Amino acid sequence: MASILRLQSVTKIYKKGENEVKALAGVDIDIDEGEFLAVVGPSGSGKTTLLNIVGCLDSPTSGSVLYNGQVLGGMKENELSDYRKKHISFIFQSYNLIPVLTVRENVELPLVIERKLGKDEIRARADEVIASVGLEGLGDRYPRELSGGQEQRVAIARALVKEPYIVLADEPTANLDSHTAEEIVDIMREINKAKGATFIFSTHDALVQRHARRVITIRDGLVHSDERK
Repeated sequence: MASILRLQSVTKIYKKGENEVKALAGVDIDIDEGEFLAVVGPSGSGKTTLLNIVGCLDSPTSGSVLYNGQVLGGMKENELSDYRKKHISFIFQSYNLIPVLTVRENVELPLVIERKLGKDEIRARADEVIASVGLEGLGDRYPRELSGGQEQRVAIARALVKEPYIVLADEPTANLDSHTAEEIVDIMREINKAKGATFIFSTHDALVQRHARRVITIRDGLVHSDERK
């Protein structure tokens, strides 16, 4: 299977006054297309920094990041932003839906911003992905009319609608009860299997770790373990 993301000797150093904090100390990771992977580690381990670099929200101090063989090093901030908008999607624990927009409008938003597809095609793609997360017929509802689990399904649909290289899910089950969390993880596993979407989770949830097919543990800015199931 082809590598979709490669981190080579990635370091990240933050300067605080005269002091330096090494958040990442030389990380090497290859992630293949279609993986269902969890990144775990205690607070201060470098996990968040790693996810920020993978998500093009930050750049490494040294080392290289390659998406589909393209080196992202040297890109300006606006170029990283454009790359992120085109190829990387995020799912947050707080859902981050826009309350004045309907379910369909929330899902359509990334495509509307991208301005590459016509109105009818945007709607058709949005309705397809809404159905894929089990919300068929709810496109005209507003977030306030949904349960927490349904809101998270909308967030998943919005993340998938632009067909990104990678979906980064930051503690996506943190605000859900255990039953709903199980349903959400099952949905993402089914989408991963059916569409080959690559999921990377940042999580402390044992449920997510149990269902992940690969678990990378970060400690002290290094890969402590990399377990495949």
